[in-house]
Amino acid sequence: METNLRSGLHSVTRWQPSRADREPQQARSLRSDTRFSAWTPLNNKQSNLQLFEDRMNLLLHWFDLWTDKQRKHLLHSLLTRCTKSQLKYCRDLLIGMVPVIKVDFTVVLPRFLSLYVMSFLSPRDLCSAAQVSWHWRVLAEQDCIWAGRCIRRGWFLPYAPGEKEFGAWKSHYVSCVSTLDWLTPREAAEQYGTLNQQSTGMTEEEEERRQERRIRQMIREKIQEEKRLSMRTRRAWGSYTKQEGVRGGSTLTGRRPSSGITFSSWPSLSWPPRTVGSSSLCLNLGGGQSMREAQRVERVQASSSFGERLNKASAALSSFTYGPAPQKTVSPIHRTTPALLLLISNRIPAYELVLSGVKAGVTVVVYDHRGTLSALLTQVERAVFGQRAQRLGLLAPGGTEEIHLLHSSSLSERTLLTPNHREFWEKLCGWVAPTEDGGGIDIFSPLAASASGVALIQTLSTLTGLEVWAPMGLVSGSFQNILSEWSDSSVCTGPPNQQPAAPAFQYVCESILQGWCRQAKWMEEALGELRSCPGPQLQQVSLLARGRALGHFLGEKICLEELSVSKDVSEALTEGLTALTRQEETRPLQFLAIFLSRWSEEKEGEDRSPEDKGRTKEADDFSLAPHSSQRSLPELPQAVFDWRGVVARELHHSECLYLGRLGAVLKVYQEPLTAALNSNRAILSYADIQIIFNPVTQILGLNRVFQVDLHARLQQWGPEQRIGDVFVKLCSGLRVYTNYLNNYTTALCTIDKCRETKPAFRAFLKRADRTLATHMLSLQELLLCPVWRTEEYVTLLQALSLHTHPGHPDHTHLSSALSTMLRYREFIQKLKRNSERDRLMEETQQLIQGCPKLNEGNRQLIITQDAALLRSPDEQIPDSLRTYEQVSEVGLFLFNDALVLTRRNVHHTPFTLAQRSTHTFLASVALTSLAVREITHTRYVCHAFVLEGPCRSWVCATQRGEERDHFLSVLRSAIDSALTGHQ
Repeated sequence: METNLRSGLHSVTRWQPSRADREPQQARSLRSDTRFSAWTPLNNKQSNLQLFEDRMNLLLHWFDLWTDKQRKHLLHSLLTRCTKSQLKYCRDLLIGMVPVIKVDFTVVLPRFLSLYVMSFLSPRDLCSAAQVSWHWRVLAEQDCIWAGRCIRRGWFLPYAPGEKEFGAWKSHYVSCVSTLDWLTPREAAEQYGTLNQQSTGMTEEEEERRQERRIRQMIREKIQEEKRLSMRTRRAWGSYTKQEGVRGGSTLTGRRPSSGITFSSWPSLSWPPRTVGSSSLCLNLGGGQSMREAQRVERVQASSSFGERLNKASAALSSFTYGPAPQKTVSPIHRTTPALLLLISNRIPAYELVLSGVKAGVTVVVYDHRGTLSALLTQVERAVFGQRAQRLGLLAPGGTEEIHLLHSSSLSERTLLTPNHREFWEKLCGWVAPTEDGGGIDIFSPLAASASGVALIQTLSTLTGLEVWAPMGLVSGSFQNILSEWSDSSVCTGPPNQQPAAPAFQYVCESILQGWCRQAKWMEEALGELRSCPGPQLQQVSLLARGRALGHFLGEKICLEELSVSKDVSEALTEGLTALTRQEETRPLQFLAIFLSRWSEEKEGEDRSPEDKGRTKEADDFSLAPHSSQRSLPELPQAVFDWRGVVARELHHSECLYLGRLGAVLKVYQEPLTAALNSNRAILSYADIQIIFNPVTQILGLNRVFQVDLHARLQQWGPEQRIGDVFVKLCSGLRVYTNYLNNYTTALCTIDKCRETKPAFRAFLKRADRTLATHMLSLQELLLCPVWRTEEYVTLLQALSLHTHPGHPDHTHLSSALSTMLRYREFIQKLKRNSERDRLMEETQQLIQGCPKLNEGNRQLIITQDAALLRSPDEQIPDSLRTYEQVSEVGLFLFNDALVLTRRNVHHTPFTLAQRSTHTFLASVALTSLAVREITHTRYVCHAFVLEGPCRSWVCATQRGEERDHFLSVLRSAIDSALTGHQ
């Protein structure tokens, strides 16, 4: 009975707490095995498992009896109580039980694969696919799908799409298709007369195309034949030997013929090109048809549409040998004298110095080491431009066993025969003259100093069919081995047969190459700083300068914003420039002239409207006239002595330009911003617009009155004419300029703040800045014009005063206006100095860590000096025998009222020679309580001085005596000024 009781003790269906046959001891034992629940035993795992199974069966029984809504409610309650790991288990279980049979491939596949699949669809199918969903529409309207379809049909976008513009090429395709002229057969017959006409034979164009296909087929057959012949006759690698005297035609000085067993150049897989004449082409056209085919070739060459393609085919044919070697003639594409080709990696330290010493006749290619072999080949192909180089030089990082040609591609004996390197060197050396003509390769790395390097040289020579020269590494140093003896691929193990560094001196001047080889590592640090810091700035400044020059030419010389061009002229220019971009023309102006003349012949029969003729004539007359503001002015006398008239003319001209720039500020910037504010689409608030543009409006009103008065005086110009009173009137309104200058800093800060916080204003500035309407200037640069104009006023007034006689009635007014402008210029310069002082104080405050506030009162920085802080072990020793030890590096910042001492810490950058300095505040002494004493130069200390404050003193020393003398003189002057002001 006890066994049965234990087996069914925890069963839900059998166990009842009110059974009479249960003993009290067993009940106490049961209570000891449970906690907080009589249903879950803790100690007996088997009972716990049995109880869990019974409850789960009971729950499943209830689940079978529930309705669908009750089941879903239970599942929802259970899933909300599950953890993330349990939910992931449920997800995996559902995926296994309910497999996905229908899925959108554009969601599963990567984006580029989806685009590749859609690229096979027709335009009609793409439009249908775009209606499936928004995701399909985004994919079906990508520019990469539609651009190729448009370009193949000659439909090019008339503008460059923006970065965020979507579906530009599709819209262009739809617009081009919708405007095509589709003609029915009867309409075509009425217009062209081609309906029901029998074909009279093959047209000339079809014959040309068939002839071109025959030539291409002949080229392919010859290529296959040469490959098969080479594979049958080629011997094993390394089985070729070069006999004495095989090499010839070398251009290197001092080369002597070698003797003994030497390595030969194995046959190249790229078949080195040999130039053949047109007779070679005719002899290979086959049989009795040679003369007829030759005449056909001549007739095809006469055709302008097919001539270029035939020239390319002939150039391709000239790279192969057909049958017996014909007599060599000069190919049209190799008429120029062969030059040297030098490849320089930008990974080379201080490669700019090497570029400065490249000799004339050397074609230099500076390539990016982060690129690829194919990109390097393309760059070299553009540089050689169809010419053959006499020799090829390579200056890239490397050692005695390998060359780091690219970041991801190193050249060594192991990697040379890989397909990528093999193809690269075969194509590259195809642009180098053969060995018989003195061609070869010069590698600026000491490959001839090791067995692996020698093997690399010999393998490269065999692969390319050229002689390979490299330094033997007999000089120590990273790059100084270039200056040692060089050896070619055949005498790498023998003595050198030429003067040291002779191949290298063919490319670079000797003095510059020697200096670079010895100091490349040291100069790289300075050049690296120049590339990282001013490099991008110089590039940006160059672009801005070119843009401003273009804006000055178009806006002030041609007056393009006022120029009216007829529709026919604009269409002709557009077509001509488009055709010019498709051609590789060396004389673009002549090509454009011929194109426009042909265009005029085609349009000769079309009549133009009177309005177009009048507008064209007006544009022609306007292009020959000066600026619009000057056309109404009379010509000034051309007498040599009338310098006042010349200055007055320049004053009026510059004033017109000045007003044009100020007017651009209001027209391009203020008016659109105000219109947006009035239309409840505000870009800037009313207060910001007033802060930025209101002072400019006041200046513009004042100067317009000045320009009108000046123009009236120039209309009646004479020797006794006066313009000084006009200047005096302008000087009476200089309060407007004063308000502008006082508000100038606030306006700039407002522009910067709004540009950072308001994306709409930032986009507005990006659209408006540096356009033709703003003379290629930005808003900040246009706001500088009033400051520049004040300096111009002073210069022009000085010129007028110089050429105005003291007895002239205008002399008094000019002198008064000049003195006023000089005082105002001094005021502007004072504002500039204050702005520079505040900027310098802020930079100094940020430079010194833990420094108290420096920008107080009228404080300004005078000079800074680096020095060493010294300490004497014993102060009782006489000064002449006293020794000092350096404690630390200090920085001395001299202000007009105090001297600040900082602890200067120098940190060197790992793996470079660069260093940076940080300053920590040490002490500050008022100049009124500071005393300076020099320390006599002894054998123990030099260039030292003592700074004595009220509490302590510091012994400092500079690197040079000139630095100490200059700093102490400035310090004493500052102390005297501080004491004088204090009294």
